[in-house]
Amino acid sequence: MVQTQHADTKAGSSHFGVERVKNILVGLLLTGAIIYAGIVGYMFLNQQSLLYKPDGELPDPSSVGLADVEMQSVPMTDGTVLTVWAAPAAVPDAPTVLFFHGQSGNLGDRADRLREILNSGYGLLAPSYRGFPGSEGEPSELALISDGVQLFDRLTGKGEAVVLHGQSLGTGIAAAVAAERPEAELLVLEAPFTATVDVAAERYPFLPVSVLMKDQFATRDLIEQIRVPTLIFHGTEDETIPLHHGQALAEMSDIAQLYVIPDGSHNDLWSYGLWDEVQKNLSQN
Repeated sequence: MVQTQHADTKAGSSHFGVERVKNILVGLLLTGAIIYAGIVGYMFLNQQSLLYKPDGELPDPSSVGLADVEMQSVPMTDGTVLTVWAAPAAVPDAPTVLFFHGQSGNLGDRADRLREILNSGYGLLAPSYRGFPGSEGEPSELALISDGVQLFDRLTGKGEAVVLHGQSLGTGIAAAVAAERPEAELLVLEAPFTATVDVAAERYPFLPVSVLMKDQFATRDLIEQIRVPTLIFHGTEDETIPLHHGQALAEMSDIAQLYVIPDGSHNDLWSYGLWDEVQKNLSQN
């Protein structure tokens, strides 16, 4: 009888141990699920601030070596007023470069690029995106593309030929404008992505970014229909948007020329002769 009680005690203890382990595992799973849900919620609620990163104050163009550039206020059709930097072409019949900057900072951070454009005799129109220093409103994919098309029409309405130049995030805007306005002279994509959602998926493979992300800037869905002559520049050492994005876009297009820049990173492609190649292409047209 004593032995039976001892066996029952052991069985009960074993059962208790299994239940305890199960409870611990369930607790861990619930904790993990709560943490994961928190991460997903944070990324969803903060996605705009992760994609658009305005910073600083917009300087006067002359203070960054752009004495010939005028700061203008341009109202969009929805009433939002954008600040743009504008300068006419110094060379007769030279096109105007409609320049779309990257995701962070402000136009002043791109002064070296803009100065090189102007020194070559081309005109310039460079908007500060809505929500960025100097401009009203909040940025979004639809709004930025709409603004880009309106600025393009503003230039062509004055009889100007337009070169669309996008830098990083700006490539998504420039490509979308080119898809809607095939009369553009040239499309320049500097360190482009196939889509912002693709970049996000590579950075956060554990998140369902295709479901969460609102502004996906899917250039890959537009590139085949773009009939504007297109130049794609991408550095082999680009860690922000890897080279395979530019290569993929070039493969999807039957007119795009891909310039792979050895040792080039995300922000230094101009120092490797990007603008020289753009000018050569324009002179051949």
